[in-house]
Amino acid sequence: MKRPLLLFAAASLLIASPAHSAAPDYAARVAKVLRMTPLIDGHNDWPEALREREGDARWTMDLTDLSQRPQRYNTDILRLRKGQVGAQFWSVWVSAELPGREQVEQTLEQIDLVKSIAARYPQTFAIVRTAQEVERAHASGRIGCLIGVEGGGQINNNLSVLRSYAALGAGYLTLTHARAIEWADSATDDPKHKGLTESGRKVVLELNRLGMLVDLSHVSEATMRDALAVSKAPVIFSHSSARAIDDHPRNVSDAVLTLVRDNGGVVMVNYAPAYVSNAYRLWSADKSAEKTRLNAPPFGGIDIGQPEKAAADLALWLKAHPAPRVTLSEVADHVEHIARIAGVDHVGLGSDFDGVGDTLPSGLEDVSTYPALLAELMRRGWSDADVAKLAGRNVLRVMRAAEQTKARLALSNPAFAPMNKPIER
Repeated sequence: MKRPLLLFAAASLLIASPAHSAAPDYAARVAKVLRMTPLIDGHNDWPEALREREGDARWTMDLTDLSQRPQRYNTDILRLRKGQVGAQFWSVWVSAELPGREQVEQTLEQIDLVKSIAARYPQTFAIVRTAQEVERAHASGRIGCLIGVEGGGQINNNLSVLRSYAALGAGYLTLTHARAIEWADSATDDPKHKGLTESGRKVVLELNRLGMLVDLSHVSEATMRDALAVSKAPVIFSHSSARAIDDHPRNVSDAVLTLVRDNGGVVMVNYAPAYVSNAYRLWSADKSAEKTRLNAPPFGGIDIGQPEKAAADLALWLKAHPAPRVTLSEVADHVEHIARIAGVDHVGLGSDFDGVGDTLPSGLEDVSTYPALLAELMRRGWSDADVAKLAGRNVLRVMRAAEQTKARLALSNPAFAPMNKPIER
């Protein structure tokens, strides 16, 4: 009797042994999550990339597969489908260096381009504004097209312009871009106001009244704090990462992450290497300094007036100082840090695809790669429910809260009635 029992015990151990068990099917788990939950990216610059590279051809060109174009794109329809994208906030950024009226004109043109793309591919895209519309588009097998205006300068100091963007379907306003404006400080410019001015507070409250999301990517920490104190609805950071990991002013400090938790908002993690890797950020600064040293106009630089020699010398510097490698795993580190400090209900994804040049983290080169990041988090122990929150549930919750705030303010607070005059400068 002992021999059969021993054989049975040995067989049981083999069956239970991890070495002989099937590997977890993370791809199947991710696919199941994304069938039930729309994956929503907070920021993609594809419309601006098309405008810059294709000119008038952007209105008619085939956007199905751009992977073989001479200038590399991170986005096209085939790869959006492969990435199982459910909805996308398309950035309608224009340069803050333009005069205000030109910024408005070009913003309207960018909004028109997003709508044109959706109209040309109705089986693929649907223009959406509300959380319910996102979910309906996802259920129908289409990608929801949301619109984000990436810079407060694009309203040209006029709340009527902001209301017009809202009427056209814009879902958020980023309070600043790279430069401070008349009513708010940027993360990447010398402070002028120590946060928001009184006019800036009016903009935040008008965004609440309109049901648009207040986006705090690109703003200074003082502006973040002011907006979080003023806003009646949860805010977003459409494409920012964790400052504790990479000390870039575009990222979000732990102190602000706790305020985001209290506000109910969400920080959507950026893939740009300078915002992901502190080593890459420092290398990038060194590279900029070297370019200046070689060829700084109009009088400085050891290679001034010799662009070919400057390019050759920079190539030698790059060979001696290669860029640090940035990986998908490091982006996952940012996700986990934000979830640890603010909570898993307050983190999302905001890739910044087609807005950060050719360099992206290894494993996250284009819009087909979202499932790989979600699978990495599952390997780290994330549950399907928490991955669903990261993928889209958190953003949908914030969108619903903004919609509820809009309805509440419309009913109960006449002070939020439309203001038909420009912001006081």
